[in-house]
This record gives sequence, structure tokens and C-alpha cells, in this order.
Amino acid sequence: MPDTVPGPLAGVLVVEVGSFLAAPFAATQLADLGARVVKVETPGSGDFVRGNAPYVDGESSSFVRLNRNKESVALDLKSDEGRDAFRRLVARADVLVENLRPGAMRRMGLGYDDLAADNPGLVYASASGWGQDGPLAQQPGLDIMAQARSGLMSVTGFPDGGPAKVGVPVCDLMCAMYVALGVTAALRERDRSGQGQHLDVSLHEAGVALGVWEAGRWFGGGGVPGPQGSAHQSQAPYQAVVTTDGHVTIGANTPTLWLAFCSALGLDALPADPRFVDNTARMTHRDALVEAVEAVTATMSTGAVLDVLGAAGVPCAPIQTYDQVFTDPALEARDFFWDAEHPTLGAVRQVGSPMRFSRTPVRRGPAGPVLGADTAAVLAELAPTTEETP
Repeated sequence: MPDTVPGPLAGVLVVEVGSFLAAPFAATQLADLGARVVKVETPGSGDFVRGNAPYVDGESSSFVRLNRNKESVALDLKSDEGRDAFRRLVARADVLVENLRPGAMRRMGLGYDDLAADNPGLVYASASGWGQDGPLAQQPGLDIMAQARSGLMSVTGFPDGGPAKVGVPVCDLMCAMYVALGVTAALRERDRSGQGQHLDVSLHEAGVALGVWEAGRWFGGGGVPGPQGSAHQSQAPYQAVVTTDGHVTIGANTPTLWLAFCSALGLDALPADPRFVDNTARMTHRDALVEAVEAVTATMSTGAVLDVLGAAGVPCAPIQTYDQVFTDPALEARDFFWDAEHPTLGAVRQVGSPMRFSRTPVRRGPAGPVLGADTAAVLAELAPTTEETP
């Protein structure tokens, strides 16, 4: 699909006031979908991610990837001039996405009620650690705190290990995804009502919302879930097992797959064993089950296990490190990675969007912008002063 085909959110103007991850990642999803995103940053410093190493020719490698498809406008929102320009800009916008501390935008006269007075159709999305109200609202909240309080850290790692967080900032990222989803839903509703609204999404609640199996266990009287290593909370075999050169993940979690799994590995006696006759029995006797499985897989290479199980149609996969992920032939074959142009760095390799549309493809535009590069052009076009207006 040619890059000139407009994305599904083409014509939507988004203003972002964000730093680090939740708001910027949410706005990047909207930008990928074709929205025009104007990133408003503090003059001189900008988004804190600009200070994150490693650097390439003075630019943060993370920033130019996280903030692709955006324009950068430098405005001091603590000054009258900066706030006036910001209000003129947002008066033209469809969406505002921000992740400042709850109340910070309001104290500058830039809260939802303030801006909606000039732009009733504005969809105003706020991402925060704990939500815009409630007893925790004013506490600082980063991803690890949200992972801790949401319960995610209590089920991550191994039963005999200390606390562990998910390797990626999952609460930040999921909060961002809920913001992007909520914004698109609010825009759709605005098509019917003509009215915008305020969207409040927290890292904390985004993390709690991920506890699908854990909620089923707790509310179903199954006790308090705990860490299981790579194993599933309620299905077996569904985990990593040892091989001669590492580990391979397996998932024989239906009756059909269980039989195919046993047949492929020569474990023909297991289906008739009362300890493994169904999933409930296999969960009860999981240690014995894994011991029996690894008695076979531990004599095979990872590649051999993948070949045997793959031929039998049993879900399995290697555990890849990121050097392998970012050069994965399967991803290359689907054109997942792509190069975005940067004014000083040239081509910047990007991690693609997982969304694939048959008619309106995601946008593949420029890499994250230089701080303030678009200030003059954007303000002249979208936020001119009365004297500048033709």
C-alpha cells in the first residue's frame, strides 16, 4: 500500500503535552493511524526522553523512535505568551493528550473545562499514575509503582524468588494503549453528539485490568494467585521447558493439542495416566508432568523440539533475545521494521505498528523531531495571533 494513502485518522489534529512514555506512546499510536500530532515541549529541555542514552550524533535513540510522525513546538506553558499560543492551537485541535501530574494543567488555566469552553468538541485525554481523583491522585506514580500496586509484580517471577517486574514498562504502555483506544471511541461518539469529553486513564488501573486469569481465580474461590515462572496460572502444559541448548515454550492447552503433543514427543503413556487425564489433573500434578516432559526435551536441541512440535501443529516458540527479535526473518518477511527519515541522522530504523489495515495503512513518516523544529510553521498555520490572521 503506498504511503500516500491517508490513514484511518487522517484529518484529526492531536496536541500532545507529554513526557517519558504514557502520553507520547499514546500520541504515537494516533500518529501512526494518520492523525497529525503536534508535540508541545518545554523550550530548551523538551521531553525528558530527549535526555535518555544512548545518543546518536547528539539525539536520543529512544526519542527518535518513540516520537515518530510528530511535529515539535516549543512553548513555555508557564508564561502568558506560551499559554495564549497553546490555547489558540488547542482551539483548532480535535484531541489533547497529556500526562502531567493531576491538576497541573488546570492550575495553568489549561484544564478540560478551560479548553472545552473554546472548543466544545475537544477530546481531552489525561494519563496519570493513579487517576485524576481518589486518595492516590497526588502521589507520584511511575510504571514500577503501578506494576507493584496492580498486582502484576506479585505474579511475575518464580515462586522462590524475590519481587520482579515485567521486563518492559507494561503499565505505562497499556495506559497509553487505553488512551489511544479511548480517544478513538470518543471521536466516534463525537460524530453522533458533536460533543467532546474528558478521558481519565491511569497506569494503576491499566495494570489491574490485565489480571484476567487472576480475577477468575480469586473471584472463583481459587485463592490468591502467585508467581509461576513461565507457567500458566490455570493450564498445563503451558510453559518453557529445558532443551540441550536452552529452553523452548510449549502450549498444549486443549484436549486435541495435548494428544498431539504427547504423540509428537513419544509420550504416549501420559494421556492414559490418571494424573494427566485432563487439564485439572495436569495442573494438580504439574511438577510430575513437567518432569516427564523434560525427560524427553532435555535430550533434544531447541531446534529439534520446534521442528517436531511444529510438524504436529502444537504451539511452540523459541525464547529470543532482542538482537534476535530485531533481526527476525519472520518479521522482516512481513515488512514490520522500516526506516524513518531524520533531518540529521538520516534513516532511523523503526519498530513497526502491529495494526494492518487493508485500505488505510498506518503512517510511515519522519522520525522523532528536533526540539522546536516546527514551532514557527505550526503556530503560523494553526495558532496565529489576531494581527497575523489574514
